[in-house]
Amino acid sequence: MAVTVDVLGNKTTLIERALMGSTSRIVKAISERGQAAIALSGGSTPKPLYEALAQQALPWEKIHIFWGDERYVPADHPDSNQRMARLAWLDQIEIPAANIHPMPTGANNPEADAQAYEQELSQFFQTAPGQFPAFDLILLGLGDDGHTASLFPHTDALQICDRLITVGNKDGQPRLTFTIPLINQARSVMFLVAGASKQAALAEIFAPVANANQYPARFIKPQGELIWLLDQAAGENLKVNE
Repeated sequence: MAVTVDVLGNKTTLIERALMGSTSRIVKAISERGQAAIALSGGSTPKPLYEALAQQALPWEKIHIFWGDERYVPADHPDSNQRMARLAWLDQIEIPAANIHPMPTGANNPEADAQAYEQELSQFFQTAPGQFPAFDLILLGLGDDGHTASLFPHTDALQICDRLITVGNKDGQPRLTFTIPLINQARSVMFLVAGASKQAALAEIFAPVANANQYPARFIKPQGELIWLLDQAAGENLKVNE
């Protein structure tokens, strides 16, 4: 695993670096494999990245969009990660509808929808049962509590190692989420982290010893590359062990 940690001057610079890194990895994937499969994160930090991606001239017909986690709400709900990405990016570009793969949230049964999305991934990547597909790029955020995707501290989702998708839990509210081994199969994982409120969690995530069940982002160790993009407010006091 190759790890890169960049502390950028401000959020604008962070987004510029994320845009450069995202587009280069998309182009590389298309060059090598004929298409790119990327998974998006929710939250406020990546929204300007999505707005910037909407302005790029990329071969959208060769790019497939997935989500790393989703709140269990309708697709038109203000809290929907899918809705945010569509408004900021996907509705602004000429991308085939079949290339957009949102997490289903309409069965009124989170477990059933998690299983349906797992089946969609297996069919798309043509993987056998028990195999974990390799995304070209997974974008992740970081919560003040150290969670990423919908992998929250001390929740059952952290222990799921034989599934691609599971049901996360945030204060009793279900969410669909990639499992840790699915994230760790990625060719590239890119964290976008902004704000001073993230400093305490980052200190634990990068500490030589800490409890990953308390700070779940510590579990993220992809077989490919791991990229941390931090703004100055988040990363100014961070000590990284080489």
